[in-house]
Amino acid sequence: MHGYTQDKDNYLKRLARIEGQIRGLARMIEEDKYCIDILTQISAATKGLQAVSLRLLDEHLKHCVAEALSEGGKNADEKVREASEAIARLVKS
Repeated sequence: MHGYTQDKDNYLKRLARIEGQIRGLARMIEEDKYCIDILTQISAATKGLQAVSLRLLDEHLKHCVAEALSEGGKNADEKVREASEAIARLVKS
């Protein structure tokens, strides 16, 4: 079981809202809306994805990484490496 499993419904609801925002962005472009308004909505969708990713990262650290660290060994090193790489990807985006 993954750390986010208990909160899966909330993640799915949030992603559905973001999906709606993305469809709205496409509609705005189709309708030739003002570019600043489109950029504002892109910023909102981006913030939504960032919030989801930070919550998932938090769950990963609390569940997967903490469990691996308590067991020790190579798996612990691998989980820490994965988390570090995920953080680096988030920081770059």
